[in-house]
Amino acid sequence: MSFLFGGRGNKTFKPKKNIPEGSHQYELLKHAEATLGSGNLRMAVMLPEGEDLNEWVAVNTVDFFNQINMLYGTITDFCTEESCPVMSAGPKYEYHWADGTNIKKPIKCSAPKYIDYLMTWVQDQLDDETLFPSKIGVPFKRNFMSVAKTILKRLFRVYAHIYHQHFDSVMQLQEEAHLNTSFKHFIFFVQEFNLIDRKELVPLQELIEKLTTKDR
Repeated sequence: MSFLFGGRGNKTFKPKKNIPEGSHQYELLKHAEATLGSGNLRMAVMLPEGEDLNEWVAVNTVDFFNQINMLYGTITDFCTEESCPVMSAGPKYEYHWADGTNIKKPIKCSAPKYIDYLMTWVQDQLDDETLFPSKIGVPFKRNFMSVAKTILKRLFRVYAHIYHQHFDSVMQLQEEAHLNTSFKHFIFFVQEFNLIDRKELVPLQELIEKLTTKDR
């Protein structure tokens, strides 16, 4: 689940979010890594028997944040104010940032600025113990799933930007296998639990079809 990257692999865009060792969530993460190792991603994303859906979504959301963090960390030199003055996913899709608290009205900004806002916002959600409790027995808030869906919808935009604007750089760095495996895992997960609206996935629709049809 946590992919190792060549050469520049230790560079993450934001600090990695660790799941405390010995916790139940850590055990779940280990279970997910073991099933991923089997190579069957459809099986790997399914809710393990007897487990809580919120907890499973929480553990995987943290893991996807860490994966995207590493993937974007490998190409930050190529994603600049000059190369990416707007946050886009191809010529048809442009994203404007708003988080509903600090920035209420969507603002147009460069991709590196947008992704910085986005990853900082996600990090703040993951660090909020009332939203992402790390201790056993602490219940999830009633709005947990809607927050998780917003996080995943926004993380998808980083994948979309990397694929549309920086895939040449990813290939130069020989990271395309990592990117494809990570994205495929992400898509199987959000499809399994219906976590992102289909219209949000349109910028990568062709790729999604290509990556998922082989495994039906």
